[in-house]
Amino acid sequence: MAVRKVIKMGHPLLLARAKEVENYSTAELDNLIADMKDTMADLNGAGLAAPQIAESLRIVIFGVEANPRYPDVESVPETVLINPEITILNSEKESGWEGCLSVPHMRGLVPRYTSIKYHGYDQNGELIEREASGFHARVVQHEVDHLDGILYPQRIENMQNFGFEDELFQVPDEDKM
Repeated sequence: MAVRKVIKMGHPLLLARAKEVENYSTAELDNLIADMKDTMADLNGAGLAAPQIAESLRIVIFGVEANPRYPDVESVPETVLINPEITILNSEKESGWEGCLSVPHMRGLVPRYTSIKYHGYDQNGELIEREASGFHARVVQHEVDHLDGILYPQRIENMQNFGFEDELFQVPDEDKM
């Protein structure tokens, strides 16, 4: 449908809890989700939450096949998840580098639970229930955080592990040849 503008860190909508979706199978919902998919694809994102395009609704989309922003991660099934809830399956966490379309050109080392179960609904109101680990679990937690007004920099434990991608992952001059 359309590529929408992604709002950036500092916008008050990114700090608010999004509203529950009450109606499924509507043209308005289908159009919003189509816009979210177009926006995520245009920006090579692994996921996108409705608040990131200034829509205060509890909707996330995610999915990864071959993505230049995340070249070394396992695939994650393309999913539309509405009114999601996460259950932590164990207390083990793993730190990994995260980026965000609302925090462009930056990365941070973020601890996330390694094993989760999540459920929610697709755009037709059909229940989705899955267990996830690895990058899949990380993406779901990152996107659902957006629905609660949390951006990944708020989860970073050591701010020395946060910065611009080109500074954090500099290639020494001799390696550029």
